[in-house]
Amino acid sequence: QVQLVESGGGLVQPGGSLRLSCAASGFTFRTYAVGWYRQPPGKERELVARITSAGGSTNYTDSVKGRFTISRDDAKNTVYLQMNSLKPEDTAVYYCNAQKKTSWGRLYDYWGQGTQVTVSS
Repeated sequence: QVQLVESGGGLVQPGGSLRLSCAASGFTFRTYAVGWYRQPPGKERELVARITSAGGSTNYTDSVKGRFTISRDDAKNTVYLQMNSLKPEDTAVYYCNAQKKTSWGRLYDYWGQGTQVTVSS
């Protein structure tokens, strides 16, 4: 069955770093665009970073540009999010997403269970 399993969250002080990982199984990972979303307490889920299949291009929400880096290792079916210079406003549950739209219009959209990131002194 399809699984996306996040890891690497935790409590970190402002200015610190964390690396999130998301291990995928049950589908052809390399053909999917993958992204990280986050949902702060009491707020909507938002896209943080996304990388296309084969790592052709990346995009980031403005608030994390220059601090976060998304990457993927298709040999390990894993996507990463390196988060540096963390701020309290980065506190959220972070979710991994894999998505593909076929040429005939069918959308495949998978989500992980989320991992908590808390930035606090």
